[in-house]
Amino acid sequence: MTAMDKERYKADFKSGLERFTNKLEKYVSTDNGDWSVKGFIDVYKNIYTISSDTKIVSKILEIHIFPQILQFADEIGYKILLTEHQNYYPDLTFINKHNEEVKFAVDLKTTYRKKSGISSFTLGSHGSYFKERDKKKNIQFPYNQYLGHYCLGVIYTRTDIDLDALSDTEIYQVQELQEEYELPNRKIGEREVTSVKDLKSITSVIKDFDFFVAEKWKIASDKQGSGNTANIGSTLSIEDLRNENGVFSQLGEEWFDEYWINFGAATMVKNGKTTKITNLKDFLEFKGRTDLWDKIVTRNSKS
Repeated sequence: MTAMDKERYKADFKSGLERFTNKLEKYVSTDNGDWSVKGFIDVYKNIYTISSDTKIVSKILEIHIFPQILQFADEIGYKILLTEHQNYYPDLTFINKHNEEVKFAVDLKTTYRKKSGISSFTLGSHGSYFKERDKKKNIQFPYNQYLGHYCLGVIYTRTDIDLDALSDTEIYQVQELQEEYELPNRKIGEREVTSVKDLKSITSVIKDFDFFVAEKWKIASDKQGSGNTANIGSTLSIEDLRNENGVFSQLGEEWFDEYWINFGAATMVKNGKTTKITNLKDFLEFKGRTDLWDKIVTRNSKS
């Protein structure tokens, strides 16, 4: 496959993914922007509200949009391979049905808005599979077999309600689902069951969705996304995420790769002391490329 072929496949895949994400907001939202998922339902038609815990919200969001992702993949001529293990990269591998050399890695990332931007999220490991790109440790296919690595991101707002109160699941019965109306305020165990008229009257824990798609390297920062694991951090600006305006975006993918492959391993002497290099400016100085300092994109502090 020629370099031109690879770029053509990448451009087509990216444009298709962007068109797809533009439709997702309507799919997951009610008319007023609330999340259309209200809770879990059992065979007795009791609806249990969802915790506001970010891990729970993220997993349910992934389940919610997954049928749409499958349909999208089929429409553009790809099949999807799910990761074999929970800690493997990526979440989704898109494989072209007509040319299985053409593979794309897509990670689903969810985060919520804060006053200063968003809550941080990570863009995958800079450990074994990132460094040894022809190996299959903790990755579905060797890293260098993917033509591109993408983030399908979901940004949402937490509903302005008592989030601590939601740690205890509330239980509702909805009249529009009942074959025979139950008496209000009956109990399941120690918990009250409250009757409500319809599903929309149950408060959604999140709202105001913003979907985006970006190449991983274009939204990366030069800081780790978490303190104890080897994960690449992202920019924390919503505007920069939408515009693929991360720290490396003007330098190029090659510098992103080289920086994160060497993160924490390369050292330099600074103020008479040997220190590990953990920022892009120092790394470029270490490489003798201070002429590229003006291409480092500084973090946008506004959302």
